[in-house]
Amino acid sequence: MTPIQDCIKNKNTNLNPIWIMRQAGRYLPEFREIRAKNTDFIKLCLNESLSTEITLQPIRRFDFDAAIIFSDILMLPFGLGQEVKFEKGLGPKLGELNLDLIENVSKDEFTKKLNPIYKSISNISTNTICKNKDVIGFVGAPWTILVYMINKMSPKKNLTKEIFKDKLLTRKLLSIIEKFLKIHIENQIKAGATLIQIFDSWAGLLENNILEFIYEPTLNLVNHVKKLNVPVICFPRGIKDYKSYCDFVKPNMVNIDYNVDPKKIVNEIQIPIQGGLDPKVLLTDKENLHRETIKYLQIFKDHPYVFNLGHGILPETKIEMVEELVKTIRGFK
Repeated sequence: MTPIQDCIKNKNTNLNPIWIMRQAGRYLPEFREIRAKNTDFIKLCLNESLSTEITLQPIRRFDFDAAIIFSDILMLPFGLGQEVKFEKGLGPKLGELNLDLIENVSKDEFTKKLNPIYKSISNISTNTICKNKDVIGFVGAPWTILVYMINKMSPKKNLTKEIFKDKLLTRKLLSIIEKFLKIHIENQIKAGATLIQIFDSWAGLLENNILEFIYEPTLNLVNHVKKLNVPVICFPRGIKDYKSYCDFVKPNMVNIDYNVDPKKIVNEIQIPIQGGLDPKVLLTDKENLHRETIKYLQIFKDHPYVFNLGHGILPETKIEMVEELVKTIRGFK
């Protein structure tokens, strides 16, 4: 059994498993080399051999306990026929939303379009470097995907009121998103994913209708993953009440963000916990990094815990800081 599965299923507290969100990416010089030659991000995600190589890069360097497939949550709208582009300095830009077109997408069409992702997962799961490691597949949560598809850009820049104005569109689209997220999850598991993480990157935006837009659709996905006998991790970034979320959604493990008080969380939540460390700590110095890392390890030493960050690793992070992080975690008793 892998260290992460042991932590989740057996509630083992004697291990200190680690992986990092966005570990396959921009802070690695070997990734930047590939990216410089492959400027179209979507095409790179759909390049089976390169996405396999990128996924394995951090495993070779740091021997993390899990490989997370190099992909993006916005491959879902792309698979449904909405244009998705990534512009430097602006982030994702999505094309016009054509509900008639999206409603007519078949399971086979969708699967065929995203098939290179599933082939990459298969390559990774059979690679000897991943022996006794988890292979993590992932999706965006229904709410977060809905926000991107209607808003057509990151809501950090601007959030359109259309999400709440056209209730019929919103409900129809949410239902389609949920259906295809289930298909995407299933395909990843069939290809060899041993864990699924659901990223609700914009959960913190919502103050009302949390039950309708976050709790219920995410619970449907969580139940779907559980039926496929694979553990599921949820990351409702920025949500105000992690305890209520966990009580309702019931993931196998929850990833906390860096604005959460870990001491409060450890007393409130019974299920295994992942993450928490502010990625900016990795931009400071080794002494501070060591101190902050030990703080999390001490707080969760009697609670099943997987070390991770409270958001994705930042592109300007130095390699030696990640090495220091891994060394601190591996040496903690």
